[in-house]
Amino acid sequence: MRRRTAVMSVLALGALIALATASVGSTRAPSQPEDASTVDRDLQDDRIVESSGLALSSRHPGVLLTHNDSGDSPRVFAVGRGGDTEAVWTLSGAEARDWEDIATGPNSTVWVGDIGDNKLSRDTIEVYRFTEPEHLQSEPVQSTRFSLAYRDGRHNAEALLVRPRTGRVLIVTKEYDSAGFYRAPLELRSDRVNYLERARSAPDMITAGDFASDGGELVLRNYRSAYAYDRVRSSATEIDLPSAQQGESITFCGDGLDVLTGSEGQGSPVWRVPVP
Repeated sequence: MRRRTAVMSVLALGALIALATASVGSTRAPSQPEDASTVDRDLQDDRIVESSGLALSSRHPGVLLTHNDSGDSPRVFAVGRGGDTEAVWTLSGAEARDWEDIATGPNSTVWVGDIGDNKLSRDTIEVYRFTEPEHLQSEPVQSTRFSLAYRDGRHNAEALLVRPRTGRVLIVTKEYDSAGFYRAPLELRSDRVNYLERARSAPDMITAGDFASDGGELVLRNYRSAYAYDRVRSSATEIDLPSAQQGESITFCGDGLDVLTGSEGQGSPVWRVPVP
């Protein structure tokens, strides 16, 4: 293991494919007491009313990227260590039908998942990619839209993961009993639909997920708990999370020893939670 407190050893894409029919497996008892968590910051901006995703900036140390759920314009908030918004980036040519998660990828890219489909009415879902600006100032940013569809039919999803080294997109569906990891093609095309293939099963009702910055560790969360993995075929370690109005976001801190997790709701706190 890379370090004693790491969440997971290398989660190779080949292992995801090989485990296409395997279950994530049972979870061990919660290992992290809730009182070990601390508030990292509060989201002070009154415009952030339904923070639905979190990602740690790859260009601006300590800055968190977040966005609202459905009903807002296509914009990303860059939130500083004190909880104040330092920049708002509006994605040119994008729509915000049901934005659910955000992730960072290679070469300072930021990915936003318009992947929610509670009514299972969407033929395609959308993922947007843009390059994170070098300066913390509000401005429009150019984005690329990628349309995706599930090979096995429609699903609701709220977790978007992007492998930090390759930029490969993974989506984890939000379902009971049949939830799964779905992988997109390694090279996405903006001129046609990209099909998602089921790779393996996942815990129920996942609302967010993230890879650590080296691409090795993986964490998922639902409304109550987080799930951390220390090797590909291991059971998940369940981590207690602080109570929240509606917990929908999670991201690794830079060192991978903690995660930051948040909730919908105006003025909501972002909690720092140690990872076992």
